[in-house]
Amino acid sequence: MAASAVFPFMAGGAADGTKLPTGALALSDLTASPRFGLKGGGSAAWLTAHGISLPAVNHIGAYHGMRILRLGNEDILLLAEGAGEALAELKAGWANDAGPKGYSSWREEGWAWLRLSGPHAPQSMSRLCALDLRADRFGVDDIAQTRVGHIEAVTFRSQTGFDVLFDVTASVYFARTAAAAARHCTDFLIDTEGHA
Repeated sequence: MAASAVFPFMAGGAADGTKLPTGALALSDLTASPRFGLKGGGSAAWLTAHGISLPAVNHIGAYHGMRILRLGNEDILLLAEGAGEALAELKAGWANDAGPKGYSSWREEGWAWLRLSGPHAPQSMSRLCALDLRADRFGVDDIAQTRVGHIEAVTFRSQTGFDVLFDVTASVYFARTAAAAARHCTDFLIDTEGHA
């Protein structure tokens, strides 16, 4: 019997039943979205040889609707939210190539991909992460490899908030931590308004 992928908030998964915040802070599960990670010697050269212009380390580039995250010299993650077909073609080419090409880092299996959005996303992220993630300090092409909600993570800005990638086994913990941050922001705003 073939194994099937189980993502954090799918029915029957390890995080089944976990409540995701919605409203002023929304937490969306993108873990089932297509992505592909390459790591090790030859990864960067293979991608470059196939027409992908790689950004500097800890920055984001673009290729055929995909975001290209450069996590290290030879550690690259391609996120294909809305560009699954382009990624599938690239992965097939990589799989069929016998030359030097690095190896799959299994990011689609081992990492959860969650997005914090909504009006309280910046305040919530300031509680979840010690880095200064304000827009004038942390741009749309920047990547932070840091701790978010006490978990080792990769984070960057999306069009609607912040995307966070981390070990899939911490999904429930992260969801609960993000919900607590959202509640604190709401309590703080209510308290501030009440004392205006």
